[in-house]
Amino acid sequence: MLPRSFRTIRRSVLAAALGLFAVAPLSSQTPSRSTAPHLERRGAATQLIVDGKPFLMLAGELGNNAATTMEAVRPIWTNLVAMHLNTALIALSWAQIEPKEGEFDWSLVDGLLQGARDNHLHVVFLWFGSWKNTWSSYAPDWVKADYTRFPRTRQRNGTPDERLTPLSTVNRDADARAFAALMQHTRAVDAETHTVLMMQVENEVGSIPDARDYSPVANDAFAKPVPKALVDDLVAHKDTLAPDLRAAWQTSNFRTNGTWEELFGKALTTDEFFMAWHYATYINAVADAGKQAYDIPMFANAALIRTSYVPGQYNSGGPLPQSFDIWHAGAPRLDMLAPDIYFNFKEWTAKYDRPDNPLFVPETFGGAAGAPNAFYALGHEDAMGFSPFGIGGEPDATDVLGPIYDALAQLTPLILEHQSSGTGMDAVVVDGLTRAQRIRVGDYTLDLTPLGAGGATSRGAETPPFGLFIATGPNEYVMAGSGLGIKFTPETPGASYVGLGTVQEGRFVDGRWVTSRQLGGDDTGQGTALSLRGTPHGPGMLRVTLYRYQ
Repeated sequence: MLPRSFRTIRRSVLAAALGLFAVAPLSSQTPSRSTAPHLERRGAATQLIVDGKPFLMLAGELGNNAATTMEAVRPIWTNLVAMHLNTALIALSWAQIEPKEGEFDWSLVDGLLQGARDNHLHVVFLWFGSWKNTWSSYAPDWVKADYTRFPRTRQRNGTPDERLTPLSTVNRDADARAFAALMQHTRAVDAETHTVLMMQVENEVGSIPDARDYSPVANDAFAKPVPKALVDDLVAHKDTLAPDLRAAWQTSNFRTNGTWEELFGKALTTDEFFMAWHYATYINAVADAGKQAYDIPMFANAALIRTSYVPGQYNSGGPLPQSFDIWHAGAPRLDMLAPDIYFNFKEWTAKYDRPDNPLFVPETFGGAAGAPNAFYALGHEDAMGFSPFGIGGEPDATDVLGPIYDALAQLTPLILEHQSSGTGMDAVVVDGLTRAQRIRVGDYTLDLTPLGAGGATSRGAETPPFGLFIATGPNEYVMAGSGLGIKFTPETPGASYVGLGTVQEGRFVDGRWVTSRQLGGDDTGQGTALSLRGTPHGPGMLRVTLYRYQ
């Protein structure tokens, strides 16, 4: 089944119900979805398609203000190339794009695109419009200064915040007009080049320090019936709703009319669901305006929940798992909801990798501890991309991400192929909670035992043990990683014992395997023990054949 975001009927129904912001029709030269970057279900995975081919984003996000001038960003490009990135995530501020109402400045956008092209890089732009990390600090001065025309949220005690309320159609439409202008300009300068792959719409939205907005317009909406468009969607997906949402609704015996508290109870979670709907529909209107101008993939990102936090202590109403159903109902023009992960990486990727939500990790931690997660995201969760935050500094002798991306770039054709097939590939990162592991890859179970720390992925940087394993034939594997001992057990009928045949160290050059060293019995326990170790230049890479005997 295709993700909800691909259901065009649902989109049109919701658009009619919400009265979405409209942009003037564009010329017949608008790129078709088949030529512009887009998402496509290919076999078992949803993949990003660029120039007709699947594309795997080996990305990094620049610091929020790292690319606000061409002078600031100019030295960064070569660093990104040196780290083997193919995509840069770059923030664009509404304040810089539209410093005066109705007057747009495209010099920075055009400069960033030219810099990316000169360095053979792609770009994902992050639209810091109405909100960045809940605040409206990247909105233009003409918006921030006119609090009457552009109303703010208010705390429970009446204190105003420097946050635009998502319940204002005036706020929404001003943002949507600016974003539509940005996308129309992007189409005009990039429709043939496809430098820009995707757009993030706003950044880590949500309500803090209260679980909801207490402005007059919000209080009025909260006291009114839950919108019929949302109720109808919940009814249609009643059996598959997120547990927290279903449990809250069940308290009213799945009532289909009434206020938010009458349907979901008097609780902070109800405040969160209320805000989720209004953030989602607001962002959907912005995304819709942009897609009418240039239809490329768009997503919203989420700041994740710390243990024991309650709504308002975290970004209440953001695109979090408990509110997925509300976001999918309210924002069908978004192609995915994406997690910004700084803890519990495996747990969060599993929650966002869903049949109705393809996985992209737009922001995460890098370094020795985090960079190996790229293997896990791409090889285990079939993510379309991975992007540590704060990229752009000059790589040094302890750089970890660069060598890891170098290995992944070599393996990209195999990764994309096996993502699509849904078989014959898996990846692990051994953290403090999971030591020895068993995975099934192809016709064999692999028992993986840490050899200690992952070792040197680049000139001495310590990493946890990690590995990516791909079955390239019935008894053939390509693998990359560091710090793992491997034992193979057959899972198909035949002889019970497994021996190591040919074991080669090497790399892929232009898609062709090049052997640097063939390992004999002295390096493989006389054909009984396989070790995946890092090298002074990055993760180790092996090509291995097996045989069976009785």
